[in-house]
Amino acid sequence: MSGYNTMNSENFSEWLVSIPEGTEAVLNHLRIESSPMISLIVALVLIALIAIITHLILHKGLRVLLEHLTQKSQQVWKNALFEGHLFQRVAFTIQAFLIQIQAELWLHPGTFPLMIITSATRLWIILFSLLILYSVLDALLDLSRLYKSTRNMPLRGIFQSVKLIASIIALVFGISTIIGKSPVILFSGLGAMTAVLILVFKDPIMGLVGGIQLSANRMLSVGDWLEMPKYGADGDVIDITLTSVKVQNWDKTITTIPTYALIADSFKNWRGMQQSGGRRIKRSIRIDLTSIHFLCEKELTHLRKTALLAEYIDTRLDEITRHNSQQHQDLTCPINGRRMTNLGTFRAYLTRYLNDHPCIRQDMTLMVRQLEPGSDGIPIQIYAFANTTAWVEYEGIQSDIFDHVLAVVPQFGLRLHQTPTGHDIRTAVASFADKTPLPAE
Repeated sequence: MSGYNTMNSENFSEWLVSIPEGTEAVLNHLRIESSPMISLIVALVLIALIAIITHLILHKGLRVLLEHLTQKSQQVWKNALFEGHLFQRVAFTIQAFLIQIQAELWLHPGTFPLMIITSATRLWIILFSLLILYSVLDALLDLSRLYKSTRNMPLRGIFQSVKLIASIIALVFGISTIIGKSPVILFSGLGAMTAVLILVFKDPIMGLVGGIQLSANRMLSVGDWLEMPKYGADGDVIDITLTSVKVQNWDKTITTIPTYALIADSFKNWRGMQQSGGRRIKRSIRIDLTSIHFLCEKELTHLRKTALLAEYIDTRLDEITRHNSQQHQDLTCPINGRRMTNLGTFRAYLTRYLNDHPCIRQDMTLMVRQLEPGSDGIPIQIYAFANTTAWVEYEGIQSDIFDHVLAVVPQFGLRLHQTPTGHDIRTAVASFADKTPLPAE
């Protein structure tokens, strides 16, 4: 108590004055230390809050509304765009832009949080911009199948090439964002890595070049009939990608051919036949050489009864008679003068038969020709075009024609050449045995 009483009025007043001054200094010190942290927390909270609100508006409100309207729409392109999640990826890109703008507004320049948020949002924008490009290309690919003009174009390979190039560019920009260097430096450094890239991406690069050539020159399209014996491919092209071409063979197996192989090797594309509307018939029958002879009067009378040959025989006989009368040759010798042969008449009949056939194209090449004779007879070849490209119908037309041809050959005194069979040999032996006299006892 005595110590307390020793403080006089002057000391007490000085002590009261010193209290506010000390408190204000402490508070000012605390305010200076805590103000950046509080402002940072407030800025981050505002950024997160606005990002959440933007996400709800874009994804839960606007996107759902647009999808609902799209489902009611009859326009196919709208459905194609939404099936590829295009709007969803655009919404994420918009969110990234908003976050970056807010960070630049609320945070102090040059601070570490601003650098982190800026780098993250830039990577975000690069990624979703690439995904937006993917969605657009996928939608265009789906839409191209609806139009005949673009349905058979190898767009899948072209779009895959664009995706590959865009991915490489996006990767370079992403790395430049992480390391804080200009992408020009990275692109210039790629020159030194060209050999490595060519080695690693050899097949995609060769496929890209092959796909561009196939597309630019219209060498192959989806739906074409491709025949490439080297790879065992004979069927319809069902898919053309960046690195391979898929062919569904007629036995329903799938053959995969490297795209660059179609440029390096030869293949047969039957598209021209399919577009022409006619498929070629090129088949021969072989006539026994010993059955060819001049026609006699009896044979001419018989063949004149044929509706397709009556006019031809009369015209031909008049021409031959005039020629022979002018030559004044001895016609008792068969080799003198001109005469009609059973083989020539047979060819004339086949030509007229094909001209009157309802399933043969008359505006395309049509002929019956004689090929070089050989040890297996003389080939008579029918060269014509059926009026259909459907496989089953074509085979039916061809079979019907040759059924008739094979059946009428004997009517002209001709014989088909055929390698002797076991039945022929047994018949000959039996005939020889019947004619051989029995030995005398």
